[in-house]
Amino acid sequence: MKGMVYLVGAGPGDPELLTLKALRVLRTAEVVLTDALVSPEVLGLIPATAITLDVGKRCGRRSISQSEINFLIVQHASSGRIVVRLKSGDPLVFGRAGEEMEALREAGIPFEVVPGITAALGAAAAAQIPLTDRRLASKLVFATAQHAAGKPVPESQGLVSSENTIVLYMPKDNYPEIANELIRDGMPEETPCMIVSRAYRAEEQFYPTTLRELPKVPVLPSPAVVIVGRVTAFHLQSNRHLRSGGNACEEFSVETGAAYEADHVIGG
Repeated sequence: MKGMVYLVGAGPGDPELLTLKALRVLRTAEVVLTDALVSPEVLGLIPATAITLDVGKRCGRRSISQSEINFLIVQHASSGRIVVRLKSGDPLVFGRAGEEMEALREAGIPFEVVPGITAALGAAAAAQIPLTDRRLASKLVFATAQHAAGKPVPESQGLVSSENTIVLYMPKDNYPEIANELIRDGMPEETPCMIVSRAYRAEEQFYPTTLRELPKVPVLPSPAVVIVGRVTAFHLQSNRHLRSGGNACEEFSVETGAAYEADHVIGG
């Protein structure tokens, strides 16, 4: 008798941002396969009776392959268990859910996707940045700085526009490459950026900068995203009194887009 698989989005980290359905499903789980970026607070909601398998991928270390993860999901579900594949953010956004759904369909195992708050939305909410604004940004682009082995990195040409907000997932230490590619394809060096690290967690950090200065920024801990576009001005406007000293970066006013000087803002 085959079990049931749930591909569940754990959101940005705060357990209060889980959906009610995600919480209900997690409490019924018999086996949970969890990513490395799921927060300890969400992991604490897994029943003590469940088998918990850490199948997270960690940069620089040997980790389990996606085919091995697929095998484990199918194996446990084939034993009649309720299996939860727990992913940070949303399973369908850069979460390899497509490969897992394909494996489950081939094995004839029923599954359901339980969406979560994806990293871009969690980071923007934590930093109080509207990803779209009728005065500044009419298009929203989600992209990733990481790609499957052997696949070329797609050029950013066509994404670059003063009216676009670009959210880059999984930047890791690729800040120079990100900046160089966007500037090469026509985005002004003065374009403001915001790095949001560990949104909705105790260690969350916000680091405003510009494309010109992005290569000099210290690498912030994962999970992190880079938000590129004039909408990042909203964060600086709402946090002008949170100063950390250090270098100055250019801020853009919401009304005019004019640049003026503002200190880096760090911490939540």
